[in-house]
Amino acid sequence: MKKGEWTFLTNHGRVLAYIAKNPERTTQEIAQEAGITLRAVQKIIAELEAGGYLARRKLGRRNRYVIHPEIPMRHRLEQDHAVGDIL
Repeated sequence: MKKGEWTFLTNHGRVLAYIAKNPERTTQEIAQEAGITLRAVQKIIAELEAGGYLARRKLGRRNRYVIHPEIPMRHRLEQDHAVGDIL
């Protein structure tokens, strides 16, 4: 993306949407697809998990993520909508 361009989704939204479609991808794969650092993805996943938006399930040495689409969005203007409405 060129400097000055903008997108509709935040990195949190982008990571959550990617995980919803690809629940068994590694954090490295998510970072590569989202165009952000591995550390940023790890932090975002931890925040989404703490907020109840996703859960992590162990599959051997890997994780499988489960989205909780019924959780309301965080911003007061969007709280009437569940996160699943945008996924």
